[in-house]
Amino acid sequence: MTFSERLQSHLGRTPERVAVYLQHSGQPDLPITYRQLLRGANAYARTFAREKLQPGEVVILILQHGVDLIYSFWGAVLHGAIPSIMPFLTEKLSPERYRADLAALISVTKPAAVVTYPEFEAEVRAALKHGDSVRAVIVTNKLELQADPDFNALAGMNRSENDIVLLQHSSGTTGLQKGVALSHRAIFNQLDAYGQALNLNNGDVIVSWLPLYHDMGLIAGFLLPILSGVPLVLSSPFEWVRAPYKLMQSVSQYKGTLSWLPNFAYNFCAQKIRDRSLEGLDLSSWRAVINCSEPVRWESHQAFYERFKSYGLKLDALQCSYAMAENVFGVTQTDLSRPPKVEEIDREAFMTERVARAPVNGRPAMKMMSSGRPLANTRIRVLDEHGRDVGDGKIGEIALQSDCMLTGYYNRPDATKKAFHDGWYLTGDYGYVSEGEVFVSGRKKDMIIVGGKNVYPQDLESLTYEVPGVHPGRSVAFGIFNDEAGTEDVVIIAEVDSEDSAEQDRIADLIRRHVTKNSAIALRHVKVVGPKWILKTSSGKTARSANKEKFLKELELQG
Repeated sequence: MTFSERLQSHLGRTPERVAVYLQHSGQPDLPITYRQLLRGANAYARTFAREKLQPGEVVILILQHGVDLIYSFWGAVLHGAIPSIMPFLTEKLSPERYRADLAALISVTKPAAVVTYPEFEAEVRAALKHGDSVRAVIVTNKLELQADPDFNALAGMNRSENDIVLLQHSSGTTGLQKGVALSHRAIFNQLDAYGQALNLNNGDVIVSWLPLYHDMGLIAGFLLPILSGVPLVLSSPFEWVRAPYKLMQSVSQYKGTLSWLPNFAYNFCAQKIRDRSLEGLDLSSWRAVINCSEPVRWESHQAFYERFKSYGLKLDALQCSYAMAENVFGVTQTDLSRPPKVEEIDREAFMTERVARAPVNGRPAMKMMSSGRPLANTRIRVLDEHGRDVGDGKIGEIALQSDCMLTGYYNRPDATKKAFHDGWYLTGDYGYVSEGEVFVSGRKKDMIIVGGKNVYPQDLESLTYEVPGVHPGRSVAFGIFNDEAGTEDVVIIAEVDSEDSAEQDRIADLIRRHVTKNSAIALRHVKVVGPKWILKTSSGKTARSANKEKFLKELELQG
């Protein structure tokens, strides 16, 4: 089975069923049936054919939430091309940084075409270099919905289930990282296994605001509903941030049953949504609000439940999943018939002995919430630093096998080879297994997770070196969990020559503005220090964990 064949099936059986209710602030919701979806996609497929794009070539989509993004994605599929969605330039990012990231992406991915808006064409062309693979920059126009596609003439119908159907690019701090290449077969295997874990059925309605350039939004909030014949209510992530109550209104209006959220969104909704925006709403149709994309927090679930329980939200609806683009999406899923399992473990043993066990003698405890059991087609191992299995309750690196793994990192055989050990994919995540359930404790490396975004500290540190007065190699970034926000705050410490506090404050302000402008985070915590504050390892590398401990000890002494 391929995507085009599944779409043909939907058009033949349920042409007038609504596939997507597209939402825009200040406008009536736009219902798009499968017939309209395929007619819009067909218009783009014909455009790709006119531009002489070949099946198997990559098309980068640089578009915002809207019909053009939806139609061009499926148009690429119908044509047999490989779509890959890139974030759109926002006011938060500098055009220069964005252009550099786009140029780097093009140099590795080697796309044949880029689709964007007429007003953004110049920005795209500015990123192109002589000899680049891009043969066409296709700008959107008000395309009229054409006739139903002639599937016999579509190149996408000749693709094999083992061919690559799309690329997912994990989003880093200042740009897109490795392109995860996924086949038709891998994605359908994932949708079948994950749908089984969710008890997905014809009565479901998925409500999502998640961006389509992340796996959570692309797979759970786009491909799963459309390919499974489940209605999707889709809004913009930017509109959700401005008005998070609209998620609740959509669930109530459409009797939504399934949604996915990053951990920070539970706290954000609980804190930001006012009673006046919830009057008359009924959230009792929500059978699963699934927490994934960053370590899940029991406290965040409790805050969300307490805020919305009087509007019909059931405690059992708050669920968890462990997911990653390399496995298409879901790795584990909690049992939707009961709340996720929560373990109270000894904090010191967890931090120092790398073991999860019950606290004794009144020692400090911490709550760990399960991400559920592996999907039916997925196997999990937890490995020590030598690649050996550890026992239950022992913390190690999570490794997995499944029939929905990535084909590879696109045009990166080196990265693909490095990611596997004896046929097992090494996730780079730490965690443990208890009674068959997976508990994820954090990244193996120093990655910081802020509001669902993967933030690489070395990227932030590089940005600080662009600020006059900051010593190259003498800056460190790390994350500290903010219980109120339900996500991590980023802290940057930078060394300068001056010991003058006013000068240090001035440079701190410059760092804060520069990093916020050129990265995916809003930086608040900057500490500028004098020479020799930052600790290094014996090999000369920045010791992030040691510097974090030093910073926290100073805070404790001050407080």
